[in-house]
Amino acid sequence: MSAHVDPRLLRAFVTVAEELHFTRAAARLYVAQQALSRDVRRLERELGGELFVRTTRHVTLTADGERLLPYARAVLQAQDDLLAAAGRARPLLVDLNSPGLLTPRLVLHRARELAPGHELMARYESGLTWAAGEVLAGRLDASFGRFAGLAPALRSGLEHRPVRYEPMAVVLPEDHPLAARPEVPLAALAGETVYAGAGNPRTPEWTDLARALFEGRGIALAPPAPLAVGDEEFQRIMRRTRHPILAVVDFPPLPATVLRPLVDPVPLSPVSLVWRKGMLHPGLDALRRAAALVAAEEDWLRRPEDGWIPKPDIVAMAAH
Repeated sequence: MSAHVDPRLLRAFVTVAEELHFTRAAARLYVAQQALSRDVRRLERELGGELFVRTTRHVTLTADGERLLPYARAVLQAQDDLLAAAGRARPLLVDLNSPGLLTPRLVLHRARELAPGHELMARYESGLTWAAGEVLAGRLDASFGRFAGLAPALRSGLEHRPVRYEPMAVVLPEDHPLAARPEVPLAALAGETVYAGAGNPRTPEWTDLARALFEGRGIALAPPAPLAVGDEEFQRIMRRTRHPILAVVDFPPLPATVLRPLVDPVPLSPVSLVWRKGMLHPGLDALRRAAALVAAEEDWLRRPEDGWIPKPDIVAMAAH
C-alpha cells in the first residue's frame, strides 16, 4: 500500500460513496465519468482492496469502503481547513433556498463584496431541513431558514446566526375574494385551506410554522400536493387547487396571482444563516459578517409589537 494518498482520489471516493452513482458523482465533481472511475480504481489499487461493489444497476460500499469513509472525510475536511487558513479556500457553496428570495440573496451579495478574492457559489435546495442534511454531509457549506424548526439531531451539528424576522404573506389567485385587500387579516383566512408545503420532505420546518400559526384560527392546512418544480408547474398546481399559499413578503411574483401581507397579528418567519459546527473558510467568515451588517442596516431583527412567533423560535433567535 502506498504511504501517500492523493486527496483528489479521496474526494472522488467520498463523492461516489455519497451518491452511490458514478454519473451523479462525476457531475458533482465536474469531471468525466471515465476519469472518476479511473481515480477510484487507482485508489483501490493503492489501498489494496475494493471499495465499491459495482453492478449494471447498483453501486454499494464494501466493508473496506464503509471503514474508510469517515477517515477520508476527516482528511478532506483537514485539507479544506488548511487551505482556508492559507487563504486558498475552495468555493463556498451557499444555499439560497429558492431563486428570487430577497433575504439570502442580499446577504450573499454583500459577502461577495467583503471577500472579492473568494468564490461564493449559490445553490437552491428549497428548504432548510434538506439543506441542513447536505451541510452536515459536506455537500453544502451554508443555508438560510428557520433553525428552531430543525430536528434536534440536525441542530446538534450546526451553528446559526439570526438574520431576519421576515413578515409573512399569502399568495392569492388574482380573482380570489381577498385579493382586493391591500393586507389580509389572519381572521379573514378562517374557513380557507392554505398550502404550506405539507408532505414536502425538504420543508417540514415551514409546514410546522404554518401549523402553529393556523392553530385555533379556523385555517386548514392544505393536504400534501405533488411537488411542483419550477414556476410553471407551481402555477399549474395552484390553478387546479385554488388554495392560497403561505409565503413571505419578499416572495417573488407569479403571473395571475397577488401577494398580500398578513396582519392582526403580523406573523414572522425567523431566518438564520446556518453552517456546520467547526467549519473554517474565509468565505464563511465573510458570509457571517455580511449577515450581521445587512440585518443591522435593514433593521431585520427588530420584532414589531404586533408580531407573532412561536416561543421556540424566540429562544433560538435570542441565543445570539
